[in-house]
Amino acid sequence: MSTKALTKAAAMRRDLKDPTFLSALKNGGPLVWLSCIIMGLGNIAAGQIIMGLMYLAVEIGVFAFLCTRGGGIYWISMLPSLGDREMQEVWNDETGVYEYVMGDQSQLILLYGIASLCIILLLVFVWQLSVRSGYKALAQKKAGMKPLNFVQSVKTLFDENIHKLLMILPTACIAIFTILPLLYMMSMAFTNYSKETENLVLFDWVGIRNFKVLFNSTNSIGRQFGSVLGWTLIWAFFATFLNFFLGTFVAIIINRKTIKLKGLWRGCLSLTIAVPQFVSLMIIRNMMMPDGIINRVLLDAGLIAEKLPFLTNTTWARVMVIIINCWVGIPYTIMQVTGILQNIPAEQYEAATIDGANPVQQFIHITLPYMIFVLTPYIITQFTGNINNFNIIYLLTRGEPLQIGNTAGDTDLLVTWLYKLTVDQQKYNMGAVIGIFTFVVLAVVSLITYRSSGSYKDEEAFK
Repeated sequence: MSTKALTKAAAMRRDLKDPTFLSALKNGGPLVWLSCIIMGLGNIAAGQIIMGLMYLAVEIGVFAFLCTRGGGIYWISMLPSLGDREMQEVWNDETGVYEYVMGDQSQLILLYGIASLCIILLLVFVWQLSVRSGYKALAQKKAGMKPLNFVQSVKTLFDENIHKLLMILPTACIAIFTILPLLYMMSMAFTNYSKETENLVLFDWVGIRNFKVLFNSTNSIGRQFGSVLGWTLIWAFFATFLNFFLGTFVAIIINRKTIKLKGLWRGCLSLTIAVPQFVSLMIIRNMMMPDGIINRVLLDAGLIAEKLPFLTNTTWARVMVIIINCWVGIPYTIMQVTGILQNIPAEQYEAATIDGANPVQQFIHITLPYMIFVLTPYIITQFTGNINNFNIIYLLTRGEPLQIGNTAGDTDLLVTWLYKLTVDQQKYNMGAVIGIFTFVVLAVVSLITYRSSGSYKDEEAFK
């Protein structure tokens, strides 16, 4: 058999199993081409009536949504302007009072416009699926095979296509609750949506002006951004690696053979996990206030001459939140590390002992590499979580101490500053800019770090 014939036979087998969109258009006949206009036509012609009607129903439903009055096309057409009709006061002769006529609402236009564009993208995805499905069914029929009916197709979702069934709900949730809000927030960064100009109802596109404001050191927000970013990175570094190394140190001590009552010590250290973090942090905040119990006890004992500024001095406040975060976070690390320590092969330690390695050398060359290999994804997750650690900072210090004229306190992280800009000051556009910046930096750093780690490159190393 010639090479050309072999290639053609291989292409035919692929088309019978899982054709590509381009091969469907290239090798399909008039029915496949018409199915690009009338979705499901190829399936109906091949005998898959229910599947074909389902594709057609999706097409009709989407076009009905787009073309009806006040539908998707309307919202998309309003996106360039974001609306321009303000609320009007109209006199009603019959009732003898002024009535208010609602104007355009830029928030709804932006949200529904983006949602409509997403629905169009979903239609394109289903459209190419229908073309491929119709071509596959027609190719099977042409080859003398009987295409699967609807019941048989459903049964495949519980067998060879079970991965598709299991991914439907997670994919839908990600699209609705993650991607759509993310696109909405990112779009808001290019508008003047804030309370500064009383434009919470109607606002306009301003391009990259907000990004220029963020990186312009001559204005208030630009001056604060550098210091908040610097403190956020310092906090994330210490909060992550102090928890990791101190938690590892405690876990190794408890795991030693000479230590008795291991379960008791682990249970005592894990009490902070059992108690709701909100309660713990609020109690600690009250204890560290200028008139809190800690200052009172120290003053009454004559150990200090004046109240310690736990939360009112910048350096004190920053050190305290790092220390308290260790108290809250170390038990989690102990849990993680304990499980890993108990899975390191004992033969490695026995061989190292025979070779004359002391406990420190065993830790450096056996324990630590193994833990870093296994825990790299966890460390990256912790670093990312600490950059966005809203609870510790806001519940302990509220971002304070706050300097006069600033919107961000000396212990504010990017995430707590973002909260203040949006909820307290209603500068939603600047909050969106900071959110985009945080997302991009975290995504790039996390991906580069993980892909450079041994956990990603050589996952068989410790097997």
